Amino acid sequence: MAYSYKNKKGQDYFLHSKDVTLKSTGRVQTIYYFAKEVKSGAGVTALDNIPSGKQVVENERTGLPFLKKA
Repeated sequence: MAYSYKNKKGQDYFLHSKDVTLKSTGRVQTIYYFAKEVKSGAGVTALDNIPSGKQVVENERTGLPFLKKA
């Protein structure tokens, strides 16, 4: 089961991660994002928990959750 977060509007979002290659340096970096559906394939992984050192914060205006360093 993927990690889910319910925002102030009552919508459920699921945490995902993806490895991307940066164009400027060629370095591989992991990005984390929330989506309304659990997605899979093409390097996308649905996570079961929050990565260490991160916390979930909600955008006040839109209600969209995102990860922030703790």
